[in-house]
Amino acid sequence: MEAKTLGTVTPRKPVLSVSARKIKDNAADWHNLILKWETLNDGGFATANSIANMKISLLSKDKIELVSSGLASDDCAEKEHPEYSRELETLCEQLQATLEGLTKIQMKMEKLSSTTKGVCELEDYHHGEERKRPPLFHTWPTAHFYEVSRKLSDMYSQELRLKRTVVEQLAHTADRDLALSYLSMWLHQPYLEGGSRLLLESMLLETGHRAL
Repeated sequence: MEAKTLGTVTPRKPVLSVSARKIKDNAADWHNLILKWETLNDGGFATANSIANMKISLLSKDKIELVSSGLASDDCAEKEHPEYSRELETLCEQLQATLEGLTKIQMKMEKLSSTTKGVCELEDYHHGEERKRPPLFHTWPTAHFYEVSRKLSDMYSQELRLKRTVVEQLAHTADRDLALSYLSMWLHQPYLEGGSRLLLESMLLETGHRAL
């Protein structure tokens, strides 16, 4: 009876090498970090949208008051100007907190790239030239994992710099179109576009996180 039970056990998967296991773990970490980035980015867009709408509303209100009253007093202008809106200040603090969260994620992405580079160097040290050894998974040479990690890290680094500019400028612009442009930049993430998703999915496919 016991022998029959043992015979029905599903065959174990091939044991991965230390390097392959680390690369596979890194791919999963990339996936999780990008999901966290997207969640923060969505929340940041909602905050940035509120800032832009409030900014546009207050700018319109200022124009109406200037037309109707001639010259506004310095005191009135100070009270009505968006810079002195407590709600606007709170939203800006929220957006800054989002930026700090994105910065932490990007730093972790840099560490992943560094770790992947270390795995590649270790493989080179132990096994010599890349072309003389089989791939860790399906078709990718080991060095390609670092190339993809580096590309992803660079993309998110550039996107982070853009977001930092948006955070610094959005609440201070006096131009409606410019405010909307900043908002669009945050939403569409021009430095990522579809390229980052393609790189991630290719890596997940190669490492077995996605079925072939």
